[in-house]
Amino acid sequence: MAGGLVALLDDIAAIARLAAASVDDVGAAAGRASAKAAGVVVDDTAVTPRYVHGVRPERELPIVKKIAIGSIRNKLLIILPIALLLSQFLPWLLTPILMCGGTYLAFEGAEKIWEKLAHHESHDEPVAAVGPEQEQAMVSGAIRTDLILSAEIMVIALDDVASEPFWTRAVVLVVVAFFITALVYGVVGLIVKMDDIGLHLAEGESPGLRRFGEGLVRAMPRVLAGLATLGIVAMLWVGGHILLVGADELGWHGPYALVHHAEEAVHDATGAFGGVLGWLTNTLGSAIAGALVGAVVVAVFLLVQRVRGGRSPEAAAH
Repeated sequence: MAGGLVALLDDIAAIARLAAASVDDVGAAAGRASAKAAGVVVDDTAVTPRYVHGVRPERELPIVKKIAIGSIRNKLLIILPIALLLSQFLPWLLTPILMCGGTYLAFEGAEKIWEKLAHHESHDEPVAAVGPEQEQAMVSGAIRTDLILSAEIMVIALDDVASEPFWTRAVVLVVVAFFITALVYGVVGLIVKMDDIGLHLAEGESPGLRRFGEGLVRAMPRVLAGLATLGIVAMLWVGGHILLVGADELGWHGPYALVHHAEEAVHDATGAFGGVLGWLTNTLGSAIAGALVGAVVVAVFLLVQRVRGGRSPEAAAH
């Protein structure tokens, strides 16, 4: 009996170790997949605050919550099943689909640069202060935009775990879906309430807190502008990198080899700083590739705009 109990406990310990290893593997895979989706996350975080521009302060967080719930539904109920079915039965489609997402990211980044250079930046009007119907329309529009960004995030994540077993892929994508949604909309909620936090501190009794609150209110426009610029760079970088790697996997090795050789040359020539400078070289090369592809797509949509009469490139794309 004692021997049987020891054997049973030994089996339980082995199962526990195996389960722990599986959890570690899933966690590591989810971390890698989330990191690869970072560029789209920055874009998503930069885009979403404009949907609550002009909204009454008490409605800001409820609207962000509605958009976040819509985002998690997009990821789990629409994108996840389609992505898993494709990875199981048509895995060769993942690279072309990922490259389509990379092209869209490059287009968005280049289109924003074109708007700045041509002084055609859009100015969103506050739409949710009118009533519940307008608010719902705005939320629905934000959720539709999120569907595109979420699809890019999930496909990027899936590409990193495409060789894993089916259920591992499923669990990793669920983890990524919840983690990314919580991260993006948690940061968005903090951003949209930062002005209110600054005003509250500015009305306090402590001189130090008052100065900090006033500085926070003054800094927020710069923070939002910096976030928007970072989003543009991230879109070009991530979009370009996806396109370079995808083209290499499909047999066109030249562009990726050029960037990779440049990265290795900088790495070998800069000693202790080689890792960082090599990564920056790869990032710069990817961003240049993204900018070139994005510029071509923007030029095509400018032609479409001219033919169809006055629509912006981004509106024509949608």
